[in-house]
Amino acid sequence: MNKTIKAAAVGIAGLLMVPALTACTSTGGGDADKQLHVVAFSVMEKANEPVFEAFEDTDAGKDITFTPSYGPSGDQSRAVVNGSDADVVHFSLETDVTRLVDADLVADDWKDNATKGIATSSVVVFVVRKGNPENIQSWDDLVKPGVEVITPNPGSSGSARWNILAAWAHIVGNGGTDAEARAFITQLLKNTPALPASAREATSAFVEGNQDVLLSYENEAILAKQNGEDIDYVVPPDTLLIENPAAVTTDAKDGAQEFLDFILSPEAQAIYASFGFRPVVGVDGVEVPEVEGANDPADPFPTPSQLFTIDDDFGGWAAAADKFFADGEDGGPVGIIPDLIAKSGSDAQ
Repeated sequence: MNKTIKAAAVGIAGLLMVPALTACTSTGGGDADKQLHVVAFSVMEKANEPVFEAFEDTDAGKDITFTPSYGPSGDQSRAVVNGSDADVVHFSLETDVTRLVDADLVADDWKDNATKGIATSSVVVFVVRKGNPENIQSWDDLVKPGVEVITPNPGSSGSARWNILAAWAHIVGNGGTDAEARAFITQLLKNTPALPASAREATSAFVEGNQDVLLSYENEAILAKQNGEDIDYVVPPDTLLIENPAAVTTDAKDGAQEFLDFILSPEAQAIYASFGFRPVVGVDGVEVPEVEGANDPADPFPTPSQLFTIDDDFGGWAAAADKFFADGEDGGPVGIIPDLIAKSGSDAQ
């Protein structure tokens, strides 16, 4: 069967697709000194609105308004380096914050808190068609002949990097060699003809297209179901814990640190949980609500049999970024994944 990817111009269940690096204001105008610019990766858009509103109802946030900007994580980070206004940044990857530390835009002690700088978390899952007609259950099912996969482009999307490393961990974390992992990723990319720019674009392309599997954040799958999309999702037996960092910038306005502290409160974590994000390690007392769209709304976040982490299984992002995703600029070596993508013929968007 020939499968196609339709343009991701139509958002999930009528939500407008927001192009990379666009901004919108959550509340009215107000004093510019009290307007916080929140620069975040695309996945955060829907969940952030009630978090903003909840903060505005606190004493610390009563005079605050928000001007958020959303887009692919790497693009958002580079935009801040290039001068985009930012008081609080919330990215998919630690390396996107590190870029700002290197530019003296975020303090080098940004991880010195109870969550080690992490603001939201999730796991890599398989989004499938309603009823899972291809019976996709494990990573090995994704490399079978005829299975068509979609995942974002690791060059721009943090989500894509988590997805690819989860696939790598499936091999190496279960006793395989790097050579066997390379062969597995090669076959996975062979089954992945297109790599959209962001996680949100990949989700929209899957919803509007007819691929068999979307590699995604668990929260993206839950959000799609909350918005009435005719899909299911599978938490594989082994997967990777996704940890998304947030930080205030060095010249942030008053209220930015208080907002970041609020994000790490049980109240805000419960709001994020209602949109499918797992509460982060280090925040105690989170009352997880019943989560509409989860496979089991009353028990929305099952523990996988094997849960790999970037620190324990890849030596942290500093090591993983160079080994797997280096772009070869300045004469350095090209990372494993860009090399395999170039050889695969996948359309990196």
